[in-house]
Amino acid sequence: MMEAILTLPDQFRWGLDLDPKGVDADRPIVLLGMGGSAMAATVASLAAVGGHPITVHRSYGLPNWAEESRASVIAVSYSGNTEEVLSGVDAALSAGLEVAAIASGGRLSQLADEHGLPIVLVPSGMQPRAGMGYQAAATMRVLGASGVIADPIGELAEAAALVDDQLAGGAGPAVEQGNEIARTLAGKTAVIYGGFGVGATAAYRWKTQLNENGKVPAYASVVPEMNHNELEGWHPGSGDHFAPVWLHDSQDHPRITRRLDLSRSVIGDAAADATTVHSSGAGTLARLSSLAIVGDVASVAVAERAGTDPVPVESIERFKLQLGKEDK
Repeated sequence: MMEAILTLPDQFRWGLDLDPKGVDADRPIVLLGMGGSAMAATVASLAAVGGHPITVHRSYGLPNWAEESRASVIAVSYSGNTEEVLSGVDAALSAGLEVAAIASGGRLSQLADEHGLPIVLVPSGMQPRAGMGYQAAATMRVLGASGVIADPIGELAEAAALVDDQLAGGAGPAVEQGNEIARTLAGKTAVIYGGFGVGATAAYRWKTQLNENGKVPAYASVVPEMNHNELEGWHPGSGDHFAPVWLHDSQDHPRITRRLDLSRSVIGDAAADATTVHSSGAGTLARLSSLAIVGDVASVAVAERAGTDPVPVESIERFKLQLGKEDK
């Protein structure tokens, strides 16, 4: 899995040569996705400009307002067989909505052929979470072609160069920090905090990477929301079982920055900090990637320290198999 993580800069660069068809941006846009594909869609949506209404839909069908508003739909599914995404595509086609697709093949690719839908085919053969860069690049280029992202090429180029420097072929600062964090997480459950927007999205990526690569429970929460509830859950002794990780984005609202710092201070009375990670770069994708890549490395290091192969997702596959049997 570490080899796949090291390909992230090249995944972003792959998107530089794309020239996809956009969707009608005079309407709201619904991005369909689950898991790593939904993460890619969310990452891309954060780079949108001008307050354009974009929703990432992580479930079956469509949002209840999508048909009435004649929303444009972009379906993102690495395998092309994600049943929740396919149900949304079916609903969109039945309603006569505009649909574009991003996939490596599967049923979604077939639907694109059958209905003449524009599709970006991403390279296949990876775990969906490991191909997040391809999917994010494709989604950004589609949104860019729609006029929703001002400079997707600049965003991708900056992020690729920054992550290259952070990884340095496996010997960069992100690798060193990720490995150190994995040591602090030993025997504890990570709780990752980020500010609304870039930080919170990166925190959720940390959580899912620790789940899938590290094979451990992990949780992510958003500041300022956690100040109104979760903060009260920390008490002396919490640090015996939980380790907070703090993600700071350079473009966080000043009050969110203050809340992150103060929350860390309050929780510090109950649990020693695992670490704090600060974003780098100017663009949205670069800043988010600079936070997320440290978590990617840490998740693999957690697995390796436990003697676990980070690649297979056996519980998820067993679940899908059982779910498929019930549908027959």
